[in-house]
Amino acid sequence: MLALQGDVREHAVTLEKLGCNVVEVRTPADLASVEALVIPGGESTTIFKLAEVFGMTEPLREAIASGLPVLGTCAGLILLAKEILDPASNQGSFGGLDISVRRNAFGNQNDSFETELAVRGIEGEVRAAFIRAPIVEALDHSVEVISTLPSGQIVGVRQGKVMGISFHPEIYGDARVHQLLVDSI
Repeated sequence: MLALQGDVREHAVTLEKLGCNVVEVRTPADLASVEALVIPGGESTTIFKLAEVFGMTEPLREAIASGLPVLGTCAGLILLAKEILDPASNQGSFGGLDISVRRNAFGNQNDSFETELAVRGIEGEVRAAFIRAPIVEALDHSVEVISTLPSGQIVGVRQGKVMGISFHPEIYGDARVHQLLVDSI
């Protein structure tokens, strides 16, 4: 669990339900000790800046490129994107998904919403909270779409062992999306 900023606690509780030993990753040594990584929701610009301060940017890029299974939710999806269409000043990403994303695609905090979504690989619908959420606007042919809104907007993708979603299933304690990550180890 990348524990620089964001909803780390909610993800940790969800992963512990699955029997995972959760490591809060803040250093390159922490990163080297994990079999998979969650990049939580939060402020993508803050997470990226803190990764730079803690010397984590290049180790994260290398680990992801080397096949580390990763789940990014909301800000995590932004940080996994190859291209951020509307980056904040000096904002970059860790890569891993050949996609283009738009931050805060649904508006500000007041425009947040909840809905039920189908997610490929999960039986039944997932309760999803969209909080200043990004949207996938473009993707390479090698990227699999795993979830869309009824409007057709792409809110979940997977490429190899890297998965990114625009929403927060961990808020409701639903561990099924996290189980997809665990299954990819």
